[in-house]
Amino acid sequence: MQNLKDNHKFSWSALIFAILFFGYFSCTLQLFIFVSGHSNINGLRDSLIYSLIWLIPLLMFPNYTRKIATVFGLIIGGLSLISVAYFVIYRQEFSQSVFFVMAESNFNESHEFIQQYLSIKLIVVLCVYILFAAFLWKKVKPIYVKNTTKWIVSLLIIIYATMPMAISLTVKKASFEKAGYHLLSRMETTVPWQLVSNYLAYRSQLSNMEAILANYEMLPPLNNLIDANGNTPRTLVLVIGESTTRNRMGIYGYERNTTPHIQQFKKENPNLLVFNDVVSSRPYTIEILQQALTFADEQHPDLYLKTPSLIHLMHQAGYKTFWITNQQTMTARNTMLTMFSQQTDEQFYMNNDRNQSSRRYDESVFDPFKKVLADPADKKFIVIHLLGTHMKYEFRYPKNSVYDQFKDATGIPFKLDDDKLERYNNYDNAVSYNDYVTTTLFNIFKTSKENGFMLYFSDHGEDVYETPPHDVLGRNEKAPTKTMYTVPFMLWQSPQWLATHPNNYQSYINRKYSTQDLIHTWSDLAGLTYDLYQPEKSIVNPEFKQSTRWIGDPYGKDSLIDFDTLPK
Repeated sequence: MQNLKDNHKFSWSALIFAILFFGYFSCTLQLFIFVSGHSNINGLRDSLIYSLIWLIPLLMFPNYTRKIATVFGLIIGGLSLISVAYFVIYRQEFSQSVFFVMAESNFNESHEFIQQYLSIKLIVVLCVYILFAAFLWKKVKPIYVKNTTKWIVSLLIIIYATMPMAISLTVKKASFEKAGYHLLSRMETTVPWQLVSNYLAYRSQLSNMEAILANYEMLPPLNNLIDANGNTPRTLVLVIGESTTRNRMGIYGYERNTTPHIQQFKKENPNLLVFNDVVSSRPYTIEILQQALTFADEQHPDLYLKTPSLIHLMHQAGYKTFWITNQQTMTARNTMLTMFSQQTDEQFYMNNDRNQSSRRYDESVFDPFKKVLADPADKKFIVIHLLGTHMKYEFRYPKNSVYDQFKDATGIPFKLDDDKLERYNNYDNAVSYNDYVTTTLFNIFKTSKENGFMLYFSDHGEDVYETPPHDVLGRNEKAPTKTMYTVPFMLWQSPQWLATHPNNYQSYINRKYSTQDLIHTWSDLAGLTYDLYQPEKSIVNPEFKQSTRWIGDPYGKDSLIDFDTLPK
């Protein structure tokens, strides 16, 4: 009888090994992601919290510990192999975007994928992972506590796990649906909620995207479309940057040397046009691209749903269209981006990571760009969407590289508080890496000797402690600063293109322009005219007319502001 009581004593080692075992299948990957600098600590925090849920049945039914651990290890451990293998192959976290890519793949592509990535390294990693899981499984023993204690601990775990939902409902006054979505997003680092939440998110975003695409399919074509270039073979490239303000670029006069590559490219290619006074109408990616890639603008924001997009225009003109992106694919915010991409003939999704704050470098677009340039189509239209200098800035460039160069206050044209210095430098480093990426794209296009042009602009700017009193970070449409809207805008035309399209664009580089009218400039450059085309809205047209550059939320009452009235 005494031996039985001794066997039922509480054991700290039993508790520790139970936590290690049940947390192993989610926390191990998150720990590696954090320690390697791939992402921040939030994933590790959340995976630990939601792994503790599995302790509840162990506390409640200690006599079934071995059976619970076995079933858990086989099911949850088996499912965790998916995310581990995916990270080993792609260095990305499993996300809803992966479901989207899988759905877009055919049998041959899946077969090629297995042949390409089923490597010795992957097998070794998975074997070691499974062996260590088996070791922990052997160490799992019953946890005996008093009935009161098991109920209190279980209740605390449940309360702590559901706290994000409770805060959303009570403090933020969110709907039950939004609160539930927030809870699932916090659980998506943890197996099996990872697969469940990502699949539900994928289905939700897919439904939204398909509804918008169906609407686009019903739109009539543009009337009286004329292509002045006829059937001449050509390649036109649009590169969309992210969160990069021209105020922090050396080529635009910034004191620090953040853009040595594009400056050297301009010396070697005097025909590179650097437009000096272009702004974005919105400081958010989705909102500005709804205007820049369609006929919508600040006065007519809903036209993006009622008129063809730039992709439809190029399709109608006979171009084969491509979309290469390093942005996340199927997220709540990025559904519209994926919708635009799905209008093209071929897509290359390079970033399927769960977390936007992760190290996904834009150089990943180089290889697909080269592949697309080699496509035999006579008329190609290519969109490349970069992650650019998006927060968190330290994840936008390789650590300890030549781009990780700004460390102190040298070259900063004003006094900056010490607590802001690191983030300020990280942004300049991100701009420096972005300079390498965009210039490489220009060079790849130049080397291809394709007949055509490449246009690069950033969706919006970012204020990183630049505007006095140097305490503004990011973007806020309700408290705008000029830096949030100033963007780079550069055009390079190939020698073949210039030979047949002589122009006087250099005299236009100081025109005041808003990217809300990009579709008109693009049409002008491409030689396309149609009923909706307005030459006065093209920065490269002799008939261009300077108009008020409105910024702000077009759906808000009296919320539009003239950009040029903002303080310098």
